[in-house]
Amino acid sequence: MVKFFKILSQNPSQTKKIAKILAGEFLKTQTKKALVLGLIGDLGGGKTTFLQGFAKGLGIKEKILSPSFVIIKKYPIFTKTYNLKPKTFVHIDCYRIGKPKEILDLGFKEIISDPKNIVAIEWADRIKKILPQKILILKFDFVDQTQREIEILNYV
Repeated sequence: MVKFFKILSQNPSQTKKIAKILAGEFLKTQTKKALVLGLIGDLGGGKTTFLQGFAKGLGIKEKILSPSFVIIKKYPIFTKTYNLKPKTFVHIDCYRIGKPKEILDLGFKEIISDPKNIVAIEWADRIKKILPQKILILKFDFVDQTQREIEILNYV
């Protein structure tokens, strides 16, 4: 793992703003496979809050909730900002995953292979053995009741 930098978010609103900026960068990036973002941290650490801002930055208007019980939720991305081909935001929550094989049975390999997908994986550390090599990892740590330290890492 390579550490890039840390960001201190003062509150949930700021966490969403940080995420929205990152989403804009993801939209501008063209790859041969899906763009994958992994989120790790304790319960209540800000992962879902971050993804709510991220989805908004992708142009998604639907309310984003963790798909803890359905595990995978897909949202079409409608944005003319970067004149791109249609994309899909795939939100995966691995909290209930016991073994990485379980997510493979849900088409994970196909999801991360499709360049039309922007994939966010909550609890990515639960499937670290099968994560793609090129993935941006965000680690969320509590500072206090509202502040979170977001460490940006990259698996190589």
